[in-house]
This record gives sequence, structure tokens and C-alpha cells, in this order.
Amino acid sequence: MDVPLWLALLVVGFLGIKLVRPPWWLVAVLLLGGYLVADSMLGPAVGAVIK
Repeated sequence: MDVPLWLALLVVGFLGIKLVRPPWWLVAVLLLGGYLVADSMLGPAVGAVIK
């Protein structure tokens, strides 16, 4: 199943806010940073390290 990146980020952000209750700015920084890294040339490198 292919899930769009924006939908996955939205779900992760929603669950993180509901379950952990971090500050809103921290969630925004993590989501934006993750989106930017995934869309850059670092995306494949991070994927290779994680696998």
C-alpha cells in the first residue's frame, strides 16, 4: 500500500500530539525537518542507514 508522505506526516504528528503531549513548536520542527530531509538528496542516504 502506497501512502502519500503528507498523509503519513499528518498521522504521525496527530498521534504524537495526542499521546506524548510535546510542545507544538517541537512537533512542527520535527515534521518540517523530516519532510525536507525526505525530499532532499539526503533522503536515500538516510534510508540506507536506517535499513
